[in-house]
Amino acid sequence: MSISLVPLSLDHHVAALQQLYRATPGYWAMYNFPSSPAGQAENDLRLAAETPGRYLLGIVQRITDDNAEASTATGQAPAGELIGLVDFRLHWPTEQTAYLGMLMVAEPYQRQGIGTQAWALLCPWLAQSAQMAKVRLGVEQFNPQALQFFQQLGFAFTGETDRVRVGDKFVRLLYMELALP
Repeated sequence: MSISLVPLSLDHHVAALQQLYRATPGYWAMYNFPSSPAGQAENDLRLAAETPGRYLLGIVQRITDDNAEASTATGQAPAGELIGLVDFRLHWPTEQTAYLGMLMVAEPYQRQGIGTQAWALLCPWLAQSAQMAKVRLGVEQFNPQALQFFQQLGFAFTGETDRVRVGDKFVRLLYMELALP
């Protein structure tokens, strides 16, 4: 499957992002939410727009030539399907550091290499265009799949941890970093 990364905006992507959140019930269950909270997409897009250096990129499944031709024949504009999200912030918490807040893939598309493809698209941009020296992230200690995924991408534990409040509970984050080439 071929993907693209597309900047998401409050003006155009609230419904698609909320649908993506509904397609990740396992993520919300980790935090004892029965499903994605109503209005979460709008809130996240608003906060990203208000936070300097923060970006929400949609992971979009590319339209094949056959699909594009069919869309054109029916008079519809071709559009990709939002199947994931990358949330990151540049120059945070320090200069030349990008903080990866989330790399989420809709459950029907998980374990198909989508997250790895998204990282392969983002990593060179962070290093070359954004001139970041490293990427930092925090993974919930109860999320072994995410810990393994980021280790496979080359991230290493820093030894730092933190407790953060998520909803009505506290979560321990294990910090990981990767030096960019």
